[in-house]
Amino acid sequence: DFLFFWGAVFLITTTLVALLKKENEELTPTKEETKGITDTYRLLFSIIKMPAVLTFCLLILTAKVGFSAADAVTGLKLVEEGVPKEHLALLAVPMVPLQIILPLIISKYTAGPQPLNTFYKAMPFRLLLGLEFAFLVWWTPTVKHEEGFPVYYYAVVLLSYALHQITLYSMYVAIMAFNAKVSDPLIGGTYMTLLNTVSNLGGNWPSTVALWLVDPLTVKECAGAQEQTCGSTVAAEV
Repeated sequence: DFLFFWGAVFLITTTLVALLKKENEELTPTKEETKGITDTYRLLFSIIKMPAVLTFCLLILTAKVGFSAADAVTGLKLVEEGVPKEHLALLAVPMVPLQIILPLIISKYTAGPQPLNTFYKAMPFRLLLGLEFAFLVWWTPTVKHEEGFPVYYYAVVLLSYALHQITLYSMYVAIMAFNAKVSDPLIGGTYMTLLNTVSNLGGNWPSTVALWLVDPLTVKECAGAQEQTCGSTVAAEV
């Protein structure tokens, strides 16, 4: 129902844009820096070779390593400890207004000459929330009872997620603001796409590695089989 509703909204709004939006034909087209795909990739490589851009790419490719495990694994571990998936999904609903409001608030602080200051200031708090998430996963089994989980537990989870969203959006909006500020207007689309792609990659590869390392780094105990280590998936099944 959810997907059907938004699919219908997208179809209607896109059709209205196609029918009602008129192009301004009086504007003279701007000179394009690139003529085709080959020229675009040559331009991308020339941008990447600049020392400042190379340093920045290395920064954003590695900046999210510290909280990749907390971001990628916390939800899975809470489900593993017995928290119903549908309850965690419902907790995402109150986050929607927060996600809409946060960029509006944060953009006031990233509009100045040094937008990355917000990024740097938010990073320690996001790292601390990783420790808080680890505590949350450890605490979850202790509050579980036969009927499920108490209301105060979900309140703590909701508050933790809300604080996480604040730090996440502070870093996200700051990076986007910086990318927009440093991109050359003549090749703004190509320039920004490159920096945003690297930024997205910097968030995805640490999460992939974190998920891959979950099993090797998880300590398991075998009940009733003292000789089994349960270190691997096969041993755990045995």
